[in-house]
Amino acid sequence: MAGLVLTRPIPLLILQSFLLAVAFGSNEVEEEFSEALLLKPLPDRKVLAHFHFENRAPPSNSHGRHHHLFPKAISQLVQKFRVKEMELSFTQGRWNHEHWGGSDPLSSMNAKPVGVELWAVFDVPHSQVDASWKNLTHALSGLFCASINYLESSASYAAPTWGFGRNSDKLRYGSLPREAVCTENLTPWLKLLPCRDKDGISALMNRPSVYRGFYHSQRLYLSMVDSGEEGVGSGMLLEQTLTVVLQPDDVSVEKHLQPSWSLSSLFGRNVVGKCVLAKSSNVYLQMEGLAHPEAHTLWKNAEFELSIKPDRTLRESSSVLFIYSIDKSSDSEPFDLGLTWKLPSKWSCQQAPLHASRFLMGSGNERGAIAILLKATESQDKLSGRDLTNGRCTIKANIFQIFPWYVKVYYHTLQIFVDQQQNTSSEVLKKINVSPSTDKMSSGMMEMMLELPCEVKSAAISIEYDKGFLHIDEYPPDANQGFDIPSALISFPDHHASLDFKEELSTLPLLSKFKDKSLVRSYTEVLLVPLTTPDFSMPYNVITITCTVFALYFGSLLNALRRRIGEEERFLKSKGKKTGGLKQLLSRFTAKIRGRPVESPSSDSPATRSSILSTKLLFKIILVAVAAAAWQFFSTDM
Repeated sequence: MAGLVLTRPIPLLILQSFLLAVAFGSNEVEEEFSEALLLKPLPDRKVLAHFHFENRAPPSNSHGRHHHLFPKAISQLVQKFRVKEMELSFTQGRWNHEHWGGSDPLSSMNAKPVGVELWAVFDVPHSQVDASWKNLTHALSGLFCASINYLESSASYAAPTWGFGRNSDKLRYGSLPREAVCTENLTPWLKLLPCRDKDGISALMNRPSVYRGFYHSQRLYLSMVDSGEEGVGSGMLLEQTLTVVLQPDDVSVEKHLQPSWSLSSLFGRNVVGKCVLAKSSNVYLQMEGLAHPEAHTLWKNAEFELSIKPDRTLRESSSVLFIYSIDKSSDSEPFDLGLTWKLPSKWSCQQAPLHASRFLMGSGNERGAIAILLKATESQDKLSGRDLTNGRCTIKANIFQIFPWYVKVYYHTLQIFVDQQQNTSSEVLKKINVSPSTDKMSSGMMEMMLELPCEVKSAAISIEYDKGFLHIDEYPPDANQGFDIPSALISFPDHHASLDFKEELSTLPLLSKFKDKSLVRSYTEVLLVPLTTPDFSMPYNVITITCTVFALYFGSLLNALRRRIGEEERFLKSKGKKTGGLKQLLSRFTAKIRGRPVESPSSDSPATRSSILSTKLLFKIILVAVAAAAWQFFSTDM
């Protein structure tokens, strides 16, 4: 009984300690998670769906962290490798800047190159940056089931200084254009979410619907947030975005109308509730090119009609935003937003001041040239951010590109053409940084800053290169397909993209993110360079003919050495005695039928038979010797 009495106060002590911890820790900022979905019709009869998830971990003065919402795997990466800022993207398809936009915040931040792109800034001494980068690539490779570990080699990444848009000497950048994106990469990405894909907006991510789109890019952005207080560590901000461009099922009779769609028709699922751990859960519908009717008839007018009335409506200079809260949705009343078009509508997305494209010139497997073409767009005159230098209007453009070591670029052959006329480098080229490549050790890098006149129509840049030779072990399995050169990044430092709805939107993370000014940038195409490849079937042919010659050589030699001639003669004699009577009867019978005299059987003497066998044996030995001599001669030549 005494033991029982002593154990009773223990639950009360635990409860008291828990209440005290809650009382003293109530002033601390808690972790926050928010989810949002942005839907946007596109001019080319497609629909853009942008999923945005934001997870914040407040600053902490303790050495160990206990996270409630923030993913522990990402927190461990930050603590172990001292990552200050990082972005990782998996992309399939190429962003269409002409029809999907090029100067809005969505395209500037989420239009990524094909394959895998990774860049990171470290908070370590400069001598430890490369080691931290290699360890980070291995950790991310295992976390996301991808081949990111191939970026550990010094020949696969670069250290940009100012051309990438972030001025830091501790920045490392790498790209894998041929990396295939599949559900094996999306599943671990979803596991970082508090509700995964079981509840909330993330439940719409049906795998077949996502991967049948024209473009899909999953992105992970991590940054450290300084608290500004002494003795308090930095907070962490994790953004996970998934951008998908889908083609709605067009069931309308009139083909000149935009296709009508709903969430269930796009993803095959409905939203049946918010994630219970999310602070905010909203769905946005952005419409461009509208006539701006009255607010009370904006969601249902002569041009289009929405299936659900929005909770709020915001206007911007070139678009209208409808805001929906999914807090009240449930299994009995799912949220299934739909858009029905009534009249034909045409509009154009705002583009970057210059449209960039890259291509190869030349022929053959020895040398060639890489060219970048910049063309003026229709929205060039409408964009702000022009620079007045020496009384004239100019557009600044930064170009950043990486060259693999087997593409040996001659930087002195750089030529710049403005409006199809060659210009000297001093007139247009204001700044350049070049890092030549080293064979099998490091890749080449080039950063350029151009100042083009505002009235420019086109500008072209070309640079020559030679194609290197690889060892047979360095060729990939599909070497005849060609070798990829990563996309070049074109950024405009004087042009920034933002959406300002002139209202307080600090409680809506996605809209506050769009309100911040982001650098206008675009990626070019991935180049496919054919290199000289050996005949990979030759080792198979050599092995096959070698085995055949050895089989003939040793087989004939063993047959000649192991054969017993005397036993063969005795065997033939005994066989002839057994079958001699039968042969004589058959020969006599056939002779009588034909009316011919009976021939006496000819008996060969043993000496004759022995001479014939000896001649055959000698011929075989000579044949084997000739084959061996020929093999020895050709093998010494090779």
